[in-house]
Amino acid sequence: MKYGEIIYYHNELDDEVINNSLNKKKIDKNYKYIHKNLFYRFFSFVSYNFIAKPIAWFCFKFIKQVKYKNKQILKNFKKGGYFIYSNHVDMFSDALSPALICSSKKPNIIISSANLNTPIVGRFTPMWGGLPLPDTIEATKNFYSAIEHSLTKNNPVVIYPEAHLWPYYTKIRPFSHVSFRYPVKYNKPIFTFTTTFHKRKFNKKPRLEIYIDGPFYSNKELTEKEQQIELRNKCYNTMCERAKLNTYEFVKYIHKEEA
Repeated sequence: MKYGEIIYYHNELDDEVINNSLNKKKIDKNYKYIHKNLFYRFFSFVSYNFIAKPIAWFCFKFIKQVKYKNKQILKNFKKGGYFIYSNHVDMFSDALSPALICSSKKPNIIISSANLNTPIVGRFTPMWGGLPLPDTIEATKNFYSAIEHSLTKNNPVVIYPEAHLWPYYTKIRPFSHVSFRYPVKYNKPIFTFTTTFHKRKFNKKPRLEIYIDGPFYSNKELTEKEQQIELRNKCYNTMCERAKLNTYEFVKYIHKEEA
């Protein structure tokens, strides 16, 4: 995408604004979420800590000029695991910024299985924390086991509730309460990461500021569905307030009915 580009959309919930030719990989009972093989785990550790994170740090520091706001609030949550909900607006940052913000632990990111078919990087995605959504009942059991395993290892779990990537979008799209069943099920706190965009002096592409807010907890006096809805509203409203801090519109999104 380039500066000043205009994207027309119809539905904030379902529209894909990026032409993605990657097919989803079917995730069934044969897909291995948890790897016990020592060689696999060693290569995962090395590639994540000595390839992915250094590249991300260099790009965020010197190219994208990413700044983190309120990162210190995570310091008291190094044990027990937690969930992160974030807007989905920058492919590279969304994939790797949690690794730098939650520097002491490797986050697990819930992803579409299409990411596994990305050339080259797709092979490393599971090693670097990607948890593809399951397609069968048997795979769903394994998926939940992987989330529970992540939390017991004190690793945060990252969710992009907007589902679809809208690059440089400066608002928060409506999203369902369904993905909030995870923190309700495991009784874990939630934090929000909200990416905002700001103008740079010598580059049309914006710099990023990521705001961390929370923790948010579920109210156990409510039903499970009511807890999910309440958590969703807390996160959505917080992210909407942070989105107001955007100061630069690199790409303009226009609703078709308003065009």
